Amino acid sequence: MRSRLRLADLLPVSTAGLRARPGRTALSILGVAIGIAAMVAVLGVTRSSQAEVLAQIDRTGTNLLTVANGKTIRGAEAELPVTAGAAIARTEGVLSAAATATVPQHVYRNDRIPAGRTGGLSVRVADPGLLGTLDAALVDGRFLDPALARYPAVVLGHYAAGALGIADVSDGPRVWLGGHWFSVVGILAPVDLAPELDTAALIGAPVASEAFGYTGHPTRIFVRALTSRTAEVAGLLGRAADPAHPEQVAVSRPSEALTARIAVTGATTVLLLGLGAVALLVGGIGIANVLIISVLERRREIGLRRALGATRTHVGAQFLTESVLLGAAGGVAGVVLGSLMTWSMATVRGWQTLIPAPAVGAALAAAVLIGGCAGLYPALRAARLSPTEALRSV
Repeated sequence: MRSRLRLADLLPVSTAGLRARPGRTALSILGVAIGIAAMVAVLGVTRSSQAEVLAQIDRTGTNLLTVANGKTIRGAEAELPVTAGAAIARTEGVLSAAATATVPQHVYRNDRIPAGRTGGLSVRVADPGLLGTLDAALVDGRFLDPALARYPAVVLGHYAAGALGIADVSDGPRVWLGGHWFSVVGILAPVDLAPELDTAALIGAPVASEAFGYTGHPTRIFVRALTSRTAEVAGLLGRAADPAHPEQVAVSRPSEALTARIAVTGATTVLLLGLGAVALLVGGIGIANVLIISVLERRREIGLRRALGATRTHVGAQFLTESVLLGAAGGVAGVVLGSLMTWSMATVRGWQTLIPAPAVGAALAAAVLIGGCAGLYPALRAARLSPTEALRSV
C-alpha cells in the first residue's frame, strides 16, 4: 500500500523538532517578530499621529488664514499699514479678523529676574476679537476686552504661563512686563494653528501705545473666511492689507503646514517600513539557517522515515510546515509587540491608538510567506535524501 500522511498527523510531526529545541525555536521566532513588530509599530504610530493632526485641522478648520508683513524689494522687513486689520475685516468673504503685533519688550515673573533670562517669551499686542477668530479657549480667567485693553492686564499663552510658574489667576498674580507690573487676567489653552501665541504675553493696544510707544502697525493678522471661499479670499488679502504694495504681504493657511507634516510623515514611514522589511528578511534567513542545521542533525530520522515508507512529499511537507509555523508564530508575536509599542507611544503623546487592520493582516501574511520561502530549500534538501544515504551518513 502507498504510504499516506494524514493532515491531522502533519502538525505533531512538524512541531516535534520545534519542541525538542525550544531555545533555538524561540530565537527564530524572535527574529521574525522583530521585523513584524517594527512594521506594525511604524504603521500604527503613523496612523495615530496622522489622526491627531487631522483632528487638529478639524478643530480649527481649513478656513483660517494669516496675513503677515513680508519683505521689501531690497530684502528689508516690510511694515503693514495701521489700517490693514480694519480693511481685511471689510473684505468680502471674511467672517472675522484679529490683528497682533510684537513689541520689543520682555516679561518676567518679578523685577528681580536678570534682563537676559527671557525664557524665549515674547510680548504681543492682541485685538479683543483674537480668541473668537482663532476658536481658541482659556484654561483660566478671561480674555482682553475693550475695557481691560486700556489697563495693565495681560493674558498668558499656555507655555508662557508654565514658564512663569502661574497655574491660575484666582490669587491675582502679577508679572513684570517692560518695566511695569501687569496683572494676569487669563491663561490660554494651547493654540494648535498659532503656536507663537503659546509663548507670548498678550496685552491690549491702548496700554501698549501708552507704555511702550506702540504705533498700531500689526505684524500678523488672523483671518477667518467662509469655507467655500477660502482660496478666493486668500487672493484678495494682499491688496486689502496694503493696496500700495500687495507684493510685500505674506498670506498663508496654517492648515497647509499640518497637511505638509502628514506628507513628511508618510515619506518617513516608507523609509522605516523598508528598515522593518530588512529586519524581517534577516529573520527569514535565520529560519532558513535553523532548518538547514535541523536537516543535517535529523538525517537519521529522515532516513528511517523514508525506509519505513514516507515519501519525499511527506518529508518535504514536514519541514515546510515547520518553517511556516515558525514564521506564523513570529508574526503573531510581532503583531502583539508592535501593538504594545504603538499603544505606549500613543498614550505618552496623548493620541488615540489606531492600528490599521490591513497592516495587521499584511504583517501576518508577510511572516507566513517569509517562513514558507525560508523553509523551501531545507524542505527540498530533506526530501531529496535517500534512505540508504541518510542512514549510512550517521
